[in-house]
Amino acid sequence: MHKIDIYMISKKDDKCYESISKEFLKMSKKYASIELHTIFNKKINQAQSKTEKEAKKSYTEALEPFLKNGYNIALDPLGVELDSIEFAKMMKNSPKINFFIGGAYGFEEEFLKMCDKSISLSRLTFSHKIAKLVLLEQIYRAFTIINLHPYHK
Repeated sequence: MHKIDIYMISKKDDKCYESISKEFLKMSKKYASIELHTIFNKKINQAQSKTEKEAKKSYTEALEPFLKNGYNIALDPLGVELDSIEFAKMMKNSPKINFFIGGAYGFEEEFLKMCDKSISLSRLTFSHKIAKLVLLEQIYRAFTIINLHPYHK
């Protein structure tokens, strides 16, 4: 069984987003253990009100401890764009994955270099709440592709 952790610089979700997240987590449970980690602290809050550079640095400081064993993937608008089949292949070959969703300013280059891969969910910009939902849906879709389940068709 796969183990997936999603780390996100964000405040708590509204209930409407939370219920959709829970649905994808429930559907994915037979394929993987997925945990969501929302990270937002006083330092991040203060840094975001100062400069983009300080904000990005605060994200790196908050997320770096979670770059542990496993395949580390940052979501970044300039990352590699994958289709769902390529995403599924990446998931299949990585039994432990850590996904990282940055704060309002994205990631600093240093953090992206610490990750094994940077991917883009789309050329469009999404709010963190939407990005998380798209990621959860693609994770579920990947497992249905891997397991030949008809959901992805």
